[in-house]
Parts: sequence; structure tokens; C-alpha cells
Amino acid sequence: MSDPSGDSSWCTIRGLAFRKLESDVGFQELLAVWQAGSTAPPTDTEYAVRLPIDDAARLAALAEMFPGRTREQLITELLRVALDELAAALPYKPGRKVISTDEQGDPVYEDIGLTPRFMELTRKHRKKLEAAARK
Repeated sequence: MSDPSGDSSWCTIRGLAFRKLESDVGFQELLAVWQAGSTAPPTDTEYAVRLPIDDAARLAALAEMFPGRTREQLITELLRVALDELAAALPYKPGRKVISTDEQGDPVYEDIGLTPRFMELTRKHRKKLEAAARK
């Protein structure tokens, strides 16, 4: 995908860039990337999964439709879009602490929902993965 700097389709939450997504925009963009043939570099970490038959059949169909992509690449890219959409869908739960004001001068309260914890854990694991990649 494109670089987040200066791109209004990205937002930064506590130092991590996330693509702002609407319902199926992420998957439409993913299809465009597959048709263009580009891909992002992977980590050294591997994950083994066993797919239900229907999902395996759909994956095989995608692999046949986009022969320049391996099944592993397809799974990786589908998972990335799903994780982006999940992060965007985490509900905001306002806390008591005011952290800023909006354009109308109304208070904006800290998020005490799932998002801050998800972001914190994401940063923690990203640092571990980056350290392992440097070794």
C-alpha cells in the first residue's frame, strides 16, 4: 500500500499508522494491489493455520485468479486488511480524563476501551519482532 506520510487515508494512534477504513474499502484496495502485483516484505516469523474447507476453497480460487500470488501471500494480505479493519472497529469508551478539545471546543476524553491496550500490545510485539529481525 502507499506510504502513510501525508496520506489522508491514514491515521496515527500513539505513534502507529493505521489506514482509515470504511466497510469494504480495504478489500477493494487489496484487490487493486493484487492486480498490480506489489507486495510487502514479510517477517521471519511463520504461522501455521488449518483452514475450514470453504475458506480453503476460496483461497484456492483467489490463488487461481491471481497466479502471481502464493497462497501464503494471499493469507498474509487478507489478514493485514482484516486486522486494520478490526483496529478501526474497536469501540471508543470515553474515560474521565480530558485529553484535548475538538474543533467546537468540546472536551475529548481519553479512550479507556480496547484500543489503547491493543495499541500498547502492538507496539510491544512490534519491538520484539524488529529486534529479532536485526539478529
